Amino acid sequence: MTIGNKIIEFYNQLESPTNIPQEVEVLHPFKEPEVQQIVNKFYTTFYNDNNPRTFLLGINPGRFGSGATGIPFTDPIRLQEVIGIENSFDRKQELSSKFIYSMIDELGGPEPFYGNFYFSSVSPLGFVKDGKNLNYYDIKELQDNLEPYIIENLKKQIAFGANPVAYSLGKGKNIKYLQWLNKKYQLFEAIKPLPHPRWVMQYRLKRLDEFLLEYKTTLERHLTH
Repeated sequence: MTIGNKIIEFYNQLESPTNIPQEVEVLHPFKEPEVQQIVNKFYTTFYNDNNPRTFLLGINPGRFGSGATGIPFTDPIRLQEVIGIENSFDRKQELSSKFIYSMIDELGGPEPFYGNFYFSSVSPLGFVKDGKNLNYYDIKELQDNLEPYIIENLKKQIAFGANPVAYSLGKGKNIKYLQWLNKKYQLFEAIKPLPHPRWVMQYRLKRLDEFLLEYKTTLERHLTH
């Protein structure tokens, strides 16, 4: 089995977490036939090998990115126009996706990028409260209850073939929690922080080139094949 086959199987078997606060809804797009087809095509195309990847770990999927398309940090626009996978989703732009695909372009495009890197998140499924995206750390009870679910699914993905150093997309609460998890469960040799794409796009847009350069200089050393 290739890494791609293992990733596809992971998402096909992925279940929603239980024991979450009553007011929280789970985003689970992987039960949808169109998402299953997209996941199959994407990972068959870019992960048709057994080379290890450097893991880039976001917070959790959002409604307009992978919470819709099933592909991390990939909104319906980037999925069709950059990746070349047609889809019927609303043409809604997701700020993180816009940053990520500018960064991918800086590193040579999707083929070399996905040949060396693997996007996931602390939680593979996203959350919504009152119709808005919710981060796993926004509610302490949610974060605490999710810990076994998070660890189980991170370990499954690491088993696909992970390089020893991983990166947190987020220099605040996400890296703090990931480093705490890493100390407790020894998932990676090290987890290092990068600025969160949405934070850059929403609050530091005038410095976009600076943050793209930070990503490029940090990650290009991991372009090994």
